[in-house]
Order: sequence, then C-alpha cells, then structure tokens
Amino acid sequence: MVSLSQFKDKAPVVLFFYPKAGTPGCTKQAQTFRDTYNEFQKLGAVVFGISGDQMDAQEGFVKDNSLPYPLLVDDGNTLRQAFGIKADLFGALPGRQTFVIDKSGKCVLSYNNQLQAETHAAEALKALKKL
Repeated sequence: MVSLSQFKDKAPVVLFFYPKAGTPGCTKQAQTFRDTYNEFQKLGAVVFGISGDQMDAQEGFVKDNSLPYPLLVDDGNTLRQAFGIKADLFGALPGRQTFVIDKSGKCVLSYNNQLQAETHAAEALKALKKL
C-alpha cells in the first residue's frame, strides 16, 4: 500500500489518473510519462499512474510499455472519488486527471484533459519546475 504521507517533506508526488490500461489515449498518456521520466527524476519527483484496472491488467500494461514507474490499482475508484475526479464524456469514461503534490503535501496542480492525454506529463513538469 502506498500513502502520500510517506513522501511528505521528502519528494513531490505526481499522480496521473487514466481511464483504462491498454486503450489508445491511456497508452499515449503513460508513454509520455515514460518518455519524460528522467526529467521527473531530475526534479526529485515520484510518479504514479492510477486506474481502476485490476492488478493483472496493470502488470501487463507496465510490461507492454516498459513503464519505469509503478501503477496503482484504484479498486472501486475510491481514490478517484476522494480526489473529486468526475467522469468525463457524459459519464462514459472515468476522468483523466493529473495532480502534482509538493513536499509539504499541498496540491500545486490539478490538470484535467480527457482528449489530449499526451499533454499531462508536460503540464506536470511545468508545475514541478515552478517549485
């Protein structure tokens, strides 16, 4: 189990929520975080991808896309609900949203863009560079 409190005063955290592993937009989103992962590391950030998919789907997604960061299972979308992420496209898809949380635990970015999945990593990096 991962808790945000374990990173308090240690590292900024990037949480990107995506609707479903293996779908085109989610794959693009995960790959842009993969392709920019070294930049996140240089900024001292910890990155997690999160969806309601089961563990086997997440593990396959990591393997198929050579993802260097962990993916978390949000069983029942309880974490998504706790963060206030609404469904998109008239409720058809779980929301696609990225959060950057600074070392003190303050949310410095909440970015929602369902249709341009590839923009999430760049927006997170912009927020981290301002810290």
